[in-house]
Amino acid sequence: MTGKSMIAMALFLTVSLSGLVLSLSHSEIPSAAAQSSISHSERPVIDQLNQQFRQHYSERELEPARLANSLTVARRLSLGLMGTIPSLEDVRTLESLPEEERIAWWLEQVLQDRRSADYLAERFARSFVGTEDGPFLVYRRRRFVTWLSDQLHANQPYDQIVCSLISDTGLWTDSPAVNFITVTNDVNDDDQPDAERLAARTTRAFLGVRLDCVQCHDDNLDGKWVQQDFHQLAAFFCEAESSLLGIRDKENAEYRYKYLHATDEQLVEPAVPFGADLLDQVRQSQPGNRRQLLAKWVTHQDNQPFARLMVNRIWALLFGRPLVEPIDSVPLNGPFPPGLELLAADFAQHGYDVRRLIRVIALSDVFQRDSQADNASELMEEQWALFPLSRLRPEQVSGSVVQASSLKTIDAESHILVKLIRAGEKNEFIKRYGDAGEDEYTNRPGTIPQRLLMMNGKLVQERTKDDLLFNASTRIARLSKNNQTCVEAAFLTTLTRRPSADELAYFMNRLETSDQSRSQVLEDLFWVLLNSTEFSWNH
Repeated sequence: MTGKSMIAMALFLTVSLSGLVLSLSHSEIPSAAAQSSISHSERPVIDQLNQQFRQHYSERELEPARLANSLTVARRLSLGLMGTIPSLEDVRTLESLPEEERIAWWLEQVLQDRRSADYLAERFARSFVGTEDGPFLVYRRRRFVTWLSDQLHANQPYDQIVCSLISDTGLWTDSPAVNFITVTNDVNDDDQPDAERLAARTTRAFLGVRLDCVQCHDDNLDGKWVQQDFHQLAAFFCEAESSLLGIRDKENAEYRYKYLHATDEQLVEPAVPFGADLLDQVRQSQPGNRRQLLAKWVTHQDNQPFARLMVNRIWALLFGRPLVEPIDSVPLNGPFPPGLELLAADFAQHGYDVRRLIRVIALSDVFQRDSQADNASELMEEQWALFPLSRLRPEQVSGSVVQASSLKTIDAESHILVKLIRAGEKNEFIKRYGDAGEDEYTNRPGTIPQRLLMMNGKLVQERTKDDLLFNASTRIARLSKNNQTCVEAAFLTTLTRRPSADELAYFMNRLETSDQSRSQVLEDLFWVLLNSTEFSWNH
C-alpha cells in the first residue's frame, strides 16, 4: 500500500470510528424547528378514528392491547414507509427526545426522506403497471417509478397523479405517466394500447372494483355486474393510440365487441358502471376526450370508491394487511369496517393529501397498539384490538439486513458506492428469496429455501463477518467500552429494542466466558438476531 493510500485509509477509519463513537452514545437533541406535532386540523379526525375503534372494541367486548413503546412504533413506520428498519444512529437520535414527541417527530422525518417516496412509488407501481418489464422500446418501468417517486416526494395530490396516469399524452420517456398506457401494448398483435386491459387495471388499481370478472360473461353469482358494464368502461380507452410521437388520442375511434352468445360485433358507447350522475357533471363542467372524462370521473371528490381504495392501500402498507380484503375489492355500499369511511371522507376533503392520510393513521391509537396482550387472541388481531403480525416482504428483509450491518443511516445522502452495493445485494437477495409480485398482501407461510437463504446465504454471511470497515458487529465489538454496551447496541441495531434482562445476562456471560474473541462472539450474536423470527416479522 502506498503512503497516500495509507493516509487515505487512516482518514477513512478516523471519520468512520468517530461516527461510531457518536452512534454508540446518545446523539444531540434535534432542534425544536425539526420536531413535529399533530396539526390542529388532524387532531379531530384522529380523535374520531380512535373513538370509532373504541366503540368497535366495546361492541365486541374486547379489551384492546396497551400502546406499544416508541421504538416499536418507529420500526413499524420505517418498515411500512421505507422498507427498512431504523439505524442505530436513528435510534440514538430518537432516544434524545422526550418520549411523547418521538413518534410524531420520527414520522415527519420518514415522510420527508427520499427513501419513503422511492419505496411507496415501487409499491404503488405494482398495482398500477405490474412488475413485469413490459413491451420493448415503448415501456420504461424504471422511468415510470422514478416519476411516481418524484410526485410523491413533492406531495402532489393523489387525484392529480391518477389523472395523469389515465389521460396523459406524449412519449413514454418524456411523459412517464403514459407508461400506464403503453404497458398494455404487447397484448395485441397491432402493438397498440389494449382497452380491455386498461379498463381492468383502472377499476382494480383506482376504484377497488374487480370489474374484469365480467369481461367475458355476466356475473351469475348474484352479482350486480354484467359484461356490458366492463366493455362500456373499456370504450373510454379506445381512442388511445401509440405512435412514433408517443401516446395520443385518435378522434372518432370506435370500440366494438362481440358479446357472449351474440352473433355480431356491436358498437359500444362509453359509460361508467356506477356514478353516472358524476360523469354527467364532469361532461358539463370539464369537457374533454374520452380518457380525460374518465380520469375526472374516477378522481371526482364524490366518487367515494376512489378515496376508499387509497385508504385501504395506505392501511395495508402500515399494518401489513388491508382493512378490507382482498385489497382491490372494496364493496361499493358496505358494510365497511371502522375508520374506512371517516378516513376516505377526510382524504377527499383535504385534497387527496397522501402525507396527511399517512399521518392520521400512524398517529392513531389503533396503529400504535402493542402486538402482545395477556388476553391475545386471533379475534383481537382480526378486529384490530392489537397490532397484527405480518411477515416482512423480501425487500423489507434485505433492506433491514443491510441497514442492520451499518451503524449509520443508509439513505439518499450516503456515498454512491454504499448505495450501489446496497442495490446490488438487495436485487440478488429478492431474486433468490422470491418476490410476491402484485399479490403482496396474501398471507403466505415462509419457505424452507427462504430460511436457508437467511441462514447460509451470501447477504447475511457478508454482513455479519469480521469486517471493521463495513460491518456493525465488528465495529461494535472493537469500540464498545464494555460487554453490556456491546449486547445493547447489537439488539438496538438489529431488533430496534434493548435486550431483556435474561437476554442481556445470557449474552454477557457468553462474552465473558467464550474462548472466542469479542468480534467472533458479536458476529455470532448478529447472525442469531438476523435469523430470529422477530427480525423477519412486523409486530
